[in-house]
Amino acid sequence: MSRVASCFLPARCLPLVRAAWLHNSSIWYRPPIYDWCFRGHRPLTSLRAVGVGAQGLQVRDGGSTPSPGPTDAAAERRSSLLSVLRSRGLLADVAGGAEGLTAAAAAGPLRVYCGFDPTAQSLHLGNLLCLMVLAWFQRCGHQAVALMGGATGRIGDPSGKSSERPVLDEAEVAANAASIARNVEALLQRVPGSTGEAPLVLDNYEWWSGMGLLDFLRDVGRHARVGTMLAKDSVRTRLESETGISFTEFSYQLLQGQDFVHLRKTHGVRVQVGGSDQWGNITAGTELIRKTMDADAFGLTVPLLLKSDGTKFGKSEGGAIWLSPAKLSPYAFYQALLATADDDVARMLRALTFLPLEQIDALLAPGQPPAAAQRALAAEVTRFVHGEDGLRDALAATRALAPGSSEGSVDLQTLEAAVAGGAPKFAVDREAALGGPLIDLLVRVGAQPSKGAARRLVQGRGLRVNNKVVTDEGRGLAADDLVDGRLVMVSLGKKKKLVLELGVAP
Repeated sequence: MSRVASCFLPARCLPLVRAAWLHNSSIWYRPPIYDWCFRGHRPLTSLRAVGVGAQGLQVRDGGSTPSPGPTDAAAERRSSLLSVLRSRGLLADVAGGAEGLTAAAAAGPLRVYCGFDPTAQSLHLGNLLCLMVLAWFQRCGHQAVALMGGATGRIGDPSGKSSERPVLDEAEVAANAASIARNVEALLQRVPGSTGEAPLVLDNYEWWSGMGLLDFLRDVGRHARVGTMLAKDSVRTRLESETGISFTEFSYQLLQGQDFVHLRKTHGVRVQVGGSDQWGNITAGTELIRKTMDADAFGLTVPLLLKSDGTKFGKSEGGAIWLSPAKLSPYAFYQALLATADDDVARMLRALTFLPLEQIDALLAPGQPPAAAQRALAAEVTRFVHGEDGLRDALAATRALAPGSSEGSVDLQTLEAAVAGGAPKFAVDREAALGGPLIDLLVRVGAQPSKGAARRLVQGRGLRVNNKVVTDEGRGLAADDLVDGRLVMVSLGKKKKLVLELGVAP
């Protein structure tokens, strides 16, 4: 083939050219998706055929350049991933090279995974950072894979831990894995603006349950170097501690590394995401893939979710901020986010919501109503984690349980939210509760110091039953007051609320 024109490709494009151009006799053809690579250079769309000569890669001019098509837009969206994550505060380090990952993302949709060991029935708010990274991959046109650690959860990851995790029995691990899988799948399926394939949820017990010790040592252990394993931060820190590290935990990085190898072989997964304390485990996987498959692999770490005072944001005064509604009601979840400090809300909005950065800046600008940023944060994160129904219930309960509120109907969810929010609940005898004045009942359960104090509360219009003002000192409870046939909310003044549960007296 005669060479009538030549151009030399930028160095950043050569790996793509080698990996994806198709050879047919002496002619090389380029797929249109690689046009992105030459932005700022001679447009590849104007080049009809390419040959390889002594001077490097040479091309023949094919005429005018057509206008960019949808393929170019999709490639640019995919390759924008790292810049998006940086702007949201969701990127700490990249294993395998940022430029290589950007090039791979532009070349075609990637599969990315994050693993979750089922050490509890639910993930917590700190885990949401990695889920947000998976969500942004989906929004940029890639596919997310959530991996349940049904096998690795039986061992325990030493990363970030000062002592060995307690061992859970197999039934508990399996139940936790199933619960987390349901929550994560529902969450990833409602990512707004997702353009990638539907997310996958897998469990590593599927492949580890059939692997024996000899198989593991032969297929995985022989590729590991003890010196490299000892140099990992998670291992070195534990070795220097009083408790040390067990062989079981020491081997954990190989199990996680082999997970990456398996997913690379069977599902084409090329990227792993984890918290910043997972760097050693992630690079164990990229090294194993390089040694056993001679293939590329990338890793991303996410900064830990910390408050301005350096403490973890995954917990509140009442305990962990769980993502599962079975562990924490949408109302209590919403309230925990609503309590975010002013110093933390900017970072939380960028990291945990999909709001445009311009809108976030507007929420943080002077002149906004009090707690506007916190309300936006609580609403957006609750919507993502619990869906529109969960947000609606949380807002309804917030209105009904607001200090001095006399609006909003009181339903079962509102009462459960009241108890989850700290309202005391008293079990009382049904017959006694329905047969006498309410003020007597309040004194009997200790909610009022005396009948005189209870009467003064009524006279000041401070006593409410299910948000309705009580004006009659002799008013008792009626069957119509009961929610779900057994519960009633009583407000004592503007702030104090309690729930009475009518049943058989203990």
